[in-house]
Amino acid sequence: MAVKGPSRPTKADVARLAKVSPATVSYVLNNVTGQKISAQTQAAVRSAAETLGYRPNLAARNLAVGGSGVVLYVLPRMALSELPIEVGSRLTAALAKHGVVVSLQFETKDPASMTGAIANLNPIAVTSIFPLAAEPRAVVDAAGIRHIDVVSAHLDGFDSLNLSVGELVVNHLVAKGHTKLAFAGIDVPKQLALNGFRRAGVRAAALERGLPEIPAGSFEPSGADAAPIVTDWVRQGVTAVYAASDDAAFVVLHGMREAGLRCPQDLAVIGGEASPLGPVSNPPLTTVKIHAGAIVDAAVVAMMRELGYQPDEDPSSANVFELIQRQST
Repeated sequence: MAVKGPSRPTKADVARLAKVSPATVSYVLNNVTGQKISAQTQAAVRSAAETLGYRPNLAARNLAVGGSGVVLYVLPRMALSELPIEVGSRLTAALAKHGVVVSLQFETKDPASMTGAIANLNPIAVTSIFPLAAEPRAVVDAAGIRHIDVVSAHLDGFDSLNLSVGELVVNHLVAKGHTKLAFAGIDVPKQLALNGFRRAGVRAAALERGLPEIPAGSFEPSGADAAPIVTDWVRQGVTAVYAASDDAAFVVLHGMREAGLRCPQDLAVIGGEASPLGPVSNPPLTTVKIHAGAIVDAAVVAMMRELGYQPDEDPSSANVFELIQRQST
């Protein structure tokens, strides 16, 4: 004989405990605008829902937004350490509280991959950390589906992440007396897009400060070409290098050792992703850490607004990224 478990609390249960109507429960928990509901009543509804462990019915919630209730999270074709995975994981948990399911989609050049995902899942939105590449973006636009870029213009109070990081890097290096900078990236396919984003950010910050054009070097992962590149930079008067990733910074440091150059005396180096190996590099690497949690907080608010919900509160724009200073600068 099958044993029936405890029943799942319903909207009616929440309404009875809060002493309001089921409609009021829907308005409050769905953050519906245009309804005059007192702060006291809203607090009572939310308290009752928490007490009972009530979770909105996913199917019913999805009907309210007129779609499948699925959001495609596109994993970029670039090297970003564990940031995209952490953002995707936290985004999945955060949006689940709002009755939205996140489906992972790997970005590819083949448009059939995105076309199939859209046809089969009928998503209410597509989201990604950075702007989509041309091929998947064309498919999303053709399908008329909203695209939410979680670290760009859709985030209230946030500038483009890479522009802000570029300003942080340039300000740090200028404060150390460096005015002639260079940019380093690794020459592998998954790094190319990241190189472009990071270089654009630091170039814009340097231009705003009136600094000279920043030369860029594309390094082989083996570091075989690193020594000639860094030697040439020093001849040009470059005194500091910003690397698109910590891996690129490690290759620069390798090239400096091969060329007999000292860090930071001859050339200061700053990385871009707070690798756990940074503290044990030679010398310990100054880098920029991006906090996925702060990005998720802002992303959820942006997505709820895009999907027609009113968020409880706006996230702080503080602590999205930070400079970790070590001996390489």
